[in-house]
Amino acid sequence: MRLVIATCSVDYAGRLSAHLPLATRVIMLKSDGSVLIHSDGGSYKPLNWMAPPCTFEALAPEDAQKEAGVVETWKVIHQKTSDILVVNIHEIHEDTSRELGSDPGLIKDGVESDLQKLLAEQIEIVGEGVSLVRREYMTAIGPVDILATDSQGQSIAIEIKRRGDIDGVEQLTRYLELLNRDPLLAPVRGVYAAQEIKPQARTLAEDRGIACLVLDYDHMRGLDNASERLF
Repeated sequence: MRLVIATCSVDYAGRLSAHLPLATRVIMLKSDGSVLIHSDGGSYKPLNWMAPPCTFEALAPEDAQKEAGVVETWKVIHQKTSDILVVNIHEIHEDTSRELGSDPGLIKDGVESDLQKLLAEQIEIVGEGVSLVRREYMTAIGPVDILATDSQGQSIAIEIKRRGDIDGVEQLTRYLELLNRDPLLAPVRGVYAAQEIKPQARTLAEDRGIACLVLDYDHMRGLDNASERLF
């Protein structure tokens, strides 16, 4: 990666046109060919950029550009759309290159498999007297995340999501329809568990007799004691 801090102006031409007036900015040139223009604000989003596949060319400025103070012009052309990003450099303050090596990628914490494992280990969160039957209980249309029984021996099908929306309720509904055809399991009630359940999903679930359970991931991991919170 090459990281350049420079006083520059930027012009983009293609499906839309955009202009960044002269200012000091950070320019990132990545090994995949992408070029990103950042300011000291705006959070993570660049002011302008060119994504790969693209070509990069550093050009000497024309006479009129020299008179305007341009010392170097960078032209980046997208190979498929022919969009052009032109960076007119007036002064380079810092120019650093470093090989970052291969990146292992983002490892997400709190994915559905983590929630499933924790809830199976702490199945009492679902209710007093609830016991785990098994995780990933297979059906003809896919696995139910958790199958459990309550203190009365009634079967409970639990569907787990990080963000609970209507699609998850529909998925659990299909599982319940199938499981309730099995005389060894019926009647089976449903529990929709997620870190956050959208209002529309909650309304649909409750209308279908499905209980909703909000999971506190940090508390389940022992990192946050809800009883000790002030707010």
